[in-house]
Amino acid sequence: MAKRNQEHQSISDVLKDFVTDHNLQKGLDKVEVRSVWEEIMGPAITKYTHQIKLERDTLYVQLTSSVLREELSYGKQKIIDNLNEALEKPLIKKLILR
Repeated sequence: MAKRNQEHQSISDVLKDFVTDHNLQKGLDKVEVRSVWEEIMGPAITKYTHQIKLERDTLYVQLTSSVLREELSYGKQKIIDNLNEALEKPLIKKLILR
């Protein structure tokens, strides 16, 4: 909070500084991955998605349909690329479907 004595600072800059100062980016990335998964994969796949968890650079997705899991496994790299593009950073390097 060293920037308090500046007269004008945008709320965007203040929030970025707060996230950086308090090491909150990893937690925000985990939340953002969930919403991006739902957006990219659509409601048909989202309804079979039970759990989404990001640990380091690996995304774990638990699905309730073994048939869907098998189908999605053929396009893992494309899913990773689409998610990273939507996140606007190379956050996911590996996708594990359970």
